[in-house]
Amino acid sequence: MAEEKLFTLGIEEEYLLVDAETGALREAPDALMAACKAELKDQVSPEFLRCQIEVGTPPAADVTQARAHLGALRGSIARHAAEFGLAPISAACHPLADWRDQDHTDKDRYNQLSHEMGGVSRRMLICGMHVHVGVPDPALRIDLMNQLSWFLPHLLALSASSPFWQGEDTLLASYRTTVFAGYPRTGLPPRFGSWTEFERAVAALSEIGIIEDGSRIWWDLRPSVRFPTLETRICDACPRLDDAITLVALVQATMRMLWRLSRKNLRWRQYDNFLLGENRWRATRYGLTEGLIDFGAHRILPFDEIAEDWLAAISEDAHALDSQAAVAGLRDMIARGSAAERQRAVHAAALTGGAGPEEAFREVVMWLVEEFRRGL
Repeated sequence: MAEEKLFTLGIEEEYLLVDAETGALREAPDALMAACKAELKDQVSPEFLRCQIEVGTPPAADVTQARAHLGALRGSIARHAAEFGLAPISAACHPLADWRDQDHTDKDRYNQLSHEMGGVSRRMLICGMHVHVGVPDPALRIDLMNQLSWFLPHLLALSASSPFWQGEDTLLASYRTTVFAGYPRTGLPPRFGSWTEFERAVAALSEIGIIEDGSRIWWDLRPSVRFPTLETRICDACPRLDDAITLVALVQATMRMLWRLSRKNLRWRQYDNFLLGENRWRATRYGLTEGLIDFGAHRILPFDEIAEDWLAAISEDAHALDSQAAVAGLRDMIARGSAAERQRAVHAAALTGGAGPEEAFREVVMWLVEEFRRGL
């Protein structure tokens, strides 16, 4: 398989809309969606809740092009939202909003989803980022999915941006992960021996009408139904564009590293989901602050050590993909702390400065508005 047909990129992000003055969550006016659609066509769509907007980039050949696409989409959404006194934020949860006050979008797909999932669907006031990497060969897609699962907790820890829920500190770095766990067919992907085995598993549910197709499988990592890609879905939405692109570059370079090993009849060591799930929980609970388990070394590694090992493993691949600068942003993300840590710092500073509890959370929202504007 020619390498140039591999590793193309697509990014999907979900944003929340807030009042530009107060930070309160707001529904997207029909006129706003119409304006976005007129400019961006199928690169923008409503999400499950009316306070959300989803964007998806066109296919990109490399990280530089992907950044240009995503930056343009973020800029367009921010510009149109401002005309209605609104601002987008890219965080997995709104720090203060109550899910019980939200209405879902009146579309057939979302109406059906609301009926099927019942009360679970109403709590889905969460936003994530999905990264598509082109892998045309289905057999290779499954092989890479089995190996890339090791890195899913790492990506979650880096992206964690949801420490607050309904005006309370959850003590988690990614509360979004626990909310989404209410859906069926979520979490770490099972390990499959072949593409055929994966197709049989999907058919076992689709042929009796439980799901319409693989799009109703919401694992942290899955073969895309619409595109010849492997889709990473574990990340919280990233407040800052540069951080989102660093995660995209890490996913792409890591996937190329695993592919490169396969061409030498080598592979990344695989562990049972029971063990990977422990790291997934550590990422959910602590983000970057408490490290992850290295099962080969039989110890917990701090994230700065994990980062250097990771960057060394993908160095050749980042060079081949011309993404060295983007993956090196990993060090900056660790030095600054996760978005969850930084939101807590903003909240604590507001309280120290005399703000009341609700006002302090609104300070966090306004900080998220400013983070979204960075780099546009």
